[in-house]
Amino acid sequence: MSNANESAPRDNAAGAGVSITLPDGSVRPFDGPVTGYDLAASIGPGLAKAALAVAIDGEIRDLSRPIEQDAAVRIITRKDEDALELIRHDSAHIMAQAVQELYPGTQVTIGPAIENGFYYDFAREDPFTPEDLEKIEAKMRDIVKADEAFVREEVDRAEAIETFSGMGEKYKAELIEGLPSDEAVSIYRQGDWFDLCRGPHLPSTKHVGTGFKLLKLAGAYWRGDSRNAMLQRIYGTAWRDDKELKAYLHQLEEAEKRDHRRLGREMDLYHFQEEAMGQAFWHRKGWTLYRAIETYMRTRLEAAAYEEVKTPLLYDRVLWEKSGHWEKFREHMFTADTDDDRTPAVKPMNCPGHVQIFRQGIKSYRDLPLRMAEFGSCHRYEPSGALHGLMRVRAFTQDDAHIFCTEDQVTSETLSFCDLLLSIYRDFGFEEVVVKFSDRPEIRAGEDSTWDKAEGALMEAVKEAGLDFSLNPGEGAFYGPKLEFVLRDAIGRDWQCGTLQVDFVLPERLNAEYVGEDGQKHRPVMLHRAILGSFERFIGILIENYAGRMPLWLSPVQIIIATITEAADEYALEVQAACAKAGLRAELDLRNEKINYKIREHSLAKVPAIIVVGANEVADRTVAIRRLGGKSQEVLALAEALDRLTEEAAPPTGQP
Repeated sequence: MSNANESAPRDNAAGAGVSITLPDGSVRPFDGPVTGYDLAASIGPGLAKAALAVAIDGEIRDLSRPIEQDAAVRIITRKDEDALELIRHDSAHIMAQAVQELYPGTQVTIGPAIENGFYYDFAREDPFTPEDLEKIEAKMRDIVKADEAFVREEVDRAEAIETFSGMGEKYKAELIEGLPSDEAVSIYRQGDWFDLCRGPHLPSTKHVGTGFKLLKLAGAYWRGDSRNAMLQRIYGTAWRDDKELKAYLHQLEEAEKRDHRRLGREMDLYHFQEEAMGQAFWHRKGWTLYRAIETYMRTRLEAAAYEEVKTPLLYDRVLWEKSGHWEKFREHMFTADTDDDRTPAVKPMNCPGHVQIFRQGIKSYRDLPLRMAEFGSCHRYEPSGALHGLMRVRAFTQDDAHIFCTEDQVTSETLSFCDLLLSIYRDFGFEEVVVKFSDRPEIRAGEDSTWDKAEGALMEAVKEAGLDFSLNPGEGAFYGPKLEFVLRDAIGRDWQCGTLQVDFVLPERLNAEYVGEDGQKHRPVMLHRAILGSFERFIGILIENYAGRMPLWLSPVQIIIATITEAADEYALEVQAACAKAGLRAELDLRNEKINYKIREHSLAKVPAIIVVGANEVADRTVAIRRLGGKSQEVLALAEALDRLTEEAAPPTGQP
């Protein structure tokens, strides 16, 4: 292919100098275009050696790409988080090269960097095996050691299509055909191998390092469409060094032990089946856990002056068209056709229904803020391949609420919500919470002055709440800025659960109004907010966070009363009745089995407390309590044991 090699600087047509502003605010002048490498070398040989890429006005580029005009520039080294994206991207390319060298005739399709790693989808008749992964990984390490430079080339579109088609790479040819006509077509070479890619990349293969590993195989449809060909996907992980890799692999081992899908079966909480894909069948114990969370959340919301409502499951498409969801969300909605030529759709979210309730009767500024909550049953279509236990489902319940308020109330309502959210997370055992602040996107509704006020109000609330936050520029919803709340679990994984979104648009679309202090009609601001996100996913997170060992107040079965001898059966029944009277969820195990067998079985079921009763306990009116994971037991008078367990089993109140 003919090409324009972009490793060398291009002439500055105007002949003007270039001024580079560094992160410390200092400015370095250059006579003309300068590469990132040249800039790093001008600062010092150590930085030149460590440099991997360059961020030009926030956009990451190859170290060899020329900087042709004044810009703010940051040199990226291995210590920077941005380096991980590059390492993972390059690992995908290196894996693709290794596969094609080991298995000629294999077609490469798409291979991006993803969270914690990378993958590549391959078209190959023979299935890959776990043994193949070992060979591919070994070949990758050879390619890394070879230290082949990544070289960017811009190529002619028609010639690129012809070249890839001639190589039998029909998927790559299709990708090029789908590129916008005004977009440059670029490839990256590493030695004799090349791939279609926008970049950026590291200087050479050696900079990937040794902190990578191939993990698993999976199937994937071309372009994610089940009507297309099935491909083979290889997943890998890549890190900046072996220490980070080892830590991540340990986390994966822990995650496997805590997998909510396995624990859900072992604890008899729920199941899934083909006839109702993406919808949980809650068993008695699982539903007990679900209701314990719902009861706790209802108590907290009532204390925070929320009004609980219930809205319909089905709405005519007319409402979804008015709200704008039909245009933007149609492909994720379940719909039906009826004899009256209407098209009802199962709701994927609750917000339009809440606006309908708000619109009933005249609302005054004195009625605001109005906090409307619902444990809303929602349904969204997800491809079958994307479903994942409780974490990704088609039917779910949101702990949804919408706050209708004035613009002047946005800060105070956001602050109150943050306080409530943090308190609830603490009650569930999550102490580490970070916030992602997403501001105005390029395409948005509303005036800039309105966005200024909304973003300022959110920022003021976040700072006043003392929350750590990171900025996601341009990632807000089209109707307003948003906050995302990310909690960290026991093994260091992050889970985005809570959200708060400012909405100026839906009240306008659905004609929500209130009478202001001036006697005129005004549009309320609508704050969409959730804390758990969905009950299903949050329960999955809880199971994995606690590895099934729930706190006593959440445990479906709080106590098992296990007998040592048949002579203790009557007393065990008396103990169970006393537990029930105290509000404790206690079950009996009167089977003619050895007590150690019973203890082991109920420990595997993650029951937090086992009360053992035998002849001595009957005679002394005591109980022996063994805690989950404990090696010993404590003998207490029945009344004292009940007092302790009742206090521990009481749901949190939100008080520090």
